[in-house]
Amino acid sequence: MRITILLVSALLALSGCATMPGSEPPRLAADGKPLPRLYRIPSNAENRIPYEILDSVNTLRAAAGAQPLTLDSALTAAAATHSRDMSNQNRPWHFGSDGSSPLDRVQRVGYPGHLIGENISETFETEIETLSAWMDDDGTRRVILDKRATDLGFAWYQERNGKIWWTMILGSRQMTDQPMLLTSN
Repeated sequence: MRITILLVSALLALSGCATMPGSEPPRLAADGKPLPRLYRIPSNAENRIPYEILDSVNTLRAAAGAQPLTLDSALTAAAATHSRDMSNQNRPWHFGSDGSSPLDRVQRVGYPGHLIGENISETFETEIETLSAWMDDDGTRRVILDKRATDLGFAWYQERNGKIWWTMILGSRQMTDQPMLLTSN
């Protein structure tokens, strides 16, 4: 009886030292930092992510003294079209495969205002990491914090390999004669 208890205790102690499947320690890169894990956007996040980005952008804008934005379905449709098109072209740039510009795409979806700017990204990073990278760049930060902006469109396309093509479009329903800003990251 004692031997059985001793063996069971020893097995329990040893099992605590083993790694459970699915909980392996992170793989490390040559610099000793963990390698990034593949970020898969869950299918139920389609309605959640744009509002999380909107909240994050509005927090950043409030800190900069800019008015909050509203999520605009037309700008989001233009962003979604461009994200998929960038994937098809396999390059992050502001022109569509048909030669369209951001201004053309905003007009095609019937947005009643003016284009302020477009931020794009080709990455394996999350939406918040992408927003952070945009805020670290002067050009993309200018688009996000532009005080003329009133509306936001935000969308993405994720490929099977995990690569994500993000597009953020800002517009204004107010008259403006200042140039639009086109930036990427």
